Amino acid sequence: MAQEDEVKGAKVSSEENPNPSTVVIEMARSSAASSPPAPSWFTPKRLLVIFCVINLINYVDRGAIASNGVNGSRRTCSKSGTCTFGSGIQGDFNLSNFEDGVLSSAFMVGLLVACPIFASLAKSVNPFRLIGVGLSVWTIAVVGCGFSFNFWTITVCRMLVGVGEASFISLAAPFIDDNAPVAKKTLWLGIFYMCIPTGYALGYVYGGLIGGHFNWRFAFYGEAILMLPFAVLGFVMKPLQLKGFAPAESKKALTSIETAALEVQDAGVSVVKGSMKSSKSSCAFIDLKQFSRFMIDMQVLLLEKVYVVNVLGYIAYNFVIGAYSYWGPKAGYNIYNMSNADMVFGGVTIVCGIVGTIAGGYVLDYINSTISNAFKAPVNYVCLHCVKPSLRPISMAMSTVAIHIFGDVPSSPLVGVLQDHIDNWRKTALILTSILFPAAVIWFIGIFLHGVDRFDEESEHPQLATADRSNTTPLLDGKVAGAAETLAEA
Repeated sequence: MAQEDEVKGAKVSSEENPNPSTVVIEMARSSAASSPPAPSWFTPKRLLVIFCVINLINYVDRGAIASNGVNGSRRTCSKSGTCTFGSGIQGDFNLSNFEDGVLSSAFMVGLLVACPIFASLAKSVNPFRLIGVGLSVWTIAVVGCGFSFNFWTITVCRMLVGVGEASFISLAAPFIDDNAPVAKKTLWLGIFYMCIPTGYALGYVYGGLIGGHFNWRFAFYGEAILMLPFAVLGFVMKPLQLKGFAPAESKKALTSIETAALEVQDAGVSVVKGSMKSSKSSCAFIDLKQFSRFMIDMQVLLLEKVYVVNVLGYIAYNFVIGAYSYWGPKAGYNIYNMSNADMVFGGVTIVCGIVGTIAGGYVLDYINSTISNAFKAPVNYVCLHCVKPSLRPISMAMSTVAIHIFGDVPSSPLVGVLQDHIDNWRKTALILTSILFPAAVIWFIGIFLHGVDRFDEESEHPQLATADRSNTTPLLDGKVAGAAETLAEA
């Protein structure tokens, strides 16, 4: 009887004074068991199609503003004093080539500032909802571009377009990587990234047609109409989860327990108090913790040699491609006197982009999807798989920041300055193309680096690892429910 009383007493004591780590696990299990089921109609293939269309519209916008129909040409005056009116944005606002190049880079400023912010928020706010917020900002900003009345107003609107796109760029690829069939991961990513050159090319054609037959402002209005349904979808769809991230309920529970545990340590007691600190101090604690996590994540990325080498090669490559994507049609028009430069440049970009991007993904799947093989084919695979799952959004975000801030952000204005100085598009194009050689050399070095695929590593919170596994393939029929039931039974 005495022993039974001791056992009962110990049990009561355990119930009254639970261990914080035990509470975390129990709350995680409860969250996983009560998490909403995956949407029945939202299959992996539909996810890929929707994200591809969004990506396509994003880059149609970039191609359209670079097209001769939308971008236009400067006002010119002959030696005799005869002047001709310009066309498009450059003509209406009387922009120099440098100012015209800044207009392209202004979009990147908003993108670079917002990318790490959205990637960090993904740890506390559902990533799918963040995409909806970003696309809403994008839609409003594009409409603002159509209503702009001088250089500065359209520049500010282009910055906001970049802010809106930042959430999608940081989070779309991890979603696709989670839900693609194992044997076709790189092929699916290749299809997604194929929309970049294809979108650019369609943008050249779209901008040329709209600008030639109507007015350059209507090109922006059309883009906003196309994107609006997807912005709404980001809010009305049931939220999806990313591998490496616990559901929102689990994260809230974890934050509450961490806050309570901190109070226990400060007070020197072993009982988790039910009352929390004031909302102000709790928010300060959480914000400080988020900033600390961001700095730790950045340290991990900078110490990963494979990641750094991959991004360095990407910077050199993007410096060239970014400048060509903006100045290509104009250079072709001046070098070869092509009146249909938009159409020709767009057609070549579509063919090469589709063949090259899909071929890269297919080849990598065929020769085995390893880090070293990825350096020979699609390099975005490296950014996604050289870090653990919970770091993929910040990995993609910082890669985007780096390739733009050191790549196409400075390249467009610099090429504009170079052309203003030498006034020869053929020489300017040759100088620009030569920068592709350093990119090839850097990626060749990456083939020989030792890289580890960390896709299957646990989440950042070991206590929530089991709950995390239930969300690794949120759209594959039947697997989520089964995993949640197994966890609840355990």
